[in-house]
Amino acid sequence: MNIIISNISGIPIYEQIEEQIKTQIMSGALSAGDLLPSMRVLAKELKISIITTKRAYEDLERDGYISTVQGKGCYVNAVNENLVRENMFCAIQDLFESAVDKAAVGRITLDELSETLRIIYKEKNDERN
Repeated sequence: MNIIISNISGIPIYEQIEEQIKTQIMSGALSAGDLLPSMRVLAKELKISIITTKRAYEDLERDGYISTVQGKGCYVNAVNENLVRENMFCAIQDLFESAVDKAAVGRITLDELSETLRIIYKEKNDERN
């Protein structure tokens, strides 16, 4: 498992950990049944407080991404495709709201935004294929 922490991003460290683990689960880099590093080991590797890793793991468990087995550790749950889709859609909506706010300030039209999105979407899909 690869996690990179940024101290200058303005995003709390526990959220950075959560998002990176979620991304690895949704992308298939982490599979159902995989054992995650213990909170203590992860805290030591990232040079952060164990309280921070505990918060990230608790949130991941609450959201259904991982399960804790007492005395054995935290394991990745099977991916619920509907949950993943809904989470991604909510995140995209937030990004769209931010883009629309910036577009309003810059007097960028809906057509210009739509065309930009089409171009970026096509380029990214071409890169993946």
